[in-house]
Amino acid sequence: MRSLLLGCAVAMSAFQVANAAAKGVQVVADQAHQRVDVIIDGKPFTAYVWPSTLKKPVLFPLVAADGVTVTRGYPLAPRDTERVDHPHHAGLWFNYGNANGFDFWNNSDAIKPENRGKMGTIHHEKVVSVKSGAQGELVVDSVWETGEGQKILNQRTKYVFSQTGDTRTIDMTVTLKALDKVVFHDDKEGVLGIRVAHFLESPTEKGGTFADASGRETKVEGNTAGATGVYRTSEGVTGDAVWSTRGRWCELTGHTTDGHTETIAIFDHKGNPGYPTYWHARGYGLFAANPLGRKIFDSKQPQFDYTLEKDASTTFHYRISISSHAVSPNEMNTAADAFEAR
Repeated sequence: MRSLLLGCAVAMSAFQVANAAAKGVQVVADQAHQRVDVIIDGKPFTAYVWPSTLKKPVLFPLVAADGVTVTRGYPLAPRDTERVDHPHHAGLWFNYGNANGFDFWNNSDAIKPENRGKMGTIHHEKVVSVKSGAQGELVVDSVWETGEGQKILNQRTKYVFSQTGDTRTIDMTVTLKALDKVVFHDDKEGVLGIRVAHFLESPTEKGGTFADASGRETKVEGNTAGATGVYRTSEGVTGDAVWSTRGRWCELTGHTTDGHTETIAIFDHKGNPGYPTYWHARGYGLFAANPLGRKIFDSKQPQFDYTLEKDASTTFHYRISISSHAVSPNEMNTAADAFEAR
């Protein structure tokens, strides 16, 4: 794994040197290293990667316009002082904790052999297209496969990358086509997730033991030194109270020890199933939008088992923005309106 990361770092460095003067968004596939790099004005933004050590493809890392990395390094590139819990939390990803009874969210190499049959894996299949320019575009195909070896969903994901001022944006469109009847059972673990850098964790998070939907427990050690992150939603909910509430957007703002302020925001879209989404936002660094869980978050709600019949399709639209400044609710609402008008 270390050699893979080193090789990828060298490849990215060489690309940056060769394109230091390039303007706009460069999207460059490097399938030999299982990655597609995204560079804005000669500076790294992110990469779409599918290493064999992960059970799904992810965007990793996410880097703000001012050069601050806003995602946790572990498990792909661990950094000192970071938590090392939840090895399935890597960069930015899309999956779910209970599709036809299989857990695609929690799968990792840490799963015991006797439990792997209960898990699911999302396999990268191909890079469909890449486009560079004022905006960058990447289209990829993947497939969801159960622990019993059955392929149940084809996934096509389109990413559009851009930057305006000091805000970098990812517009993400995910289309799922059912290869058999698929039921997304009401579950806590889903669907769009980001594991953030330590400085964006909550200063009130003391750690604890967190159980997934199948009862598997992960211990999170307390580590609040340097943690400054505060959540806020479109409904005015802030801090730790955001978890299990709904809203059309949620932002997370924090500052580094050397004075950089960064805001990550996730925008839901009115066309998405389950809109407005529930926020599975944890103080220890998990920032996730889950539109397919309902009763799991609010016992007063009816069970929401979202179902796709064989050959049926569904599409999810999300915008993820990373701003190198604190973003006001008015700015967030304006951005949300613009996104939903697309």
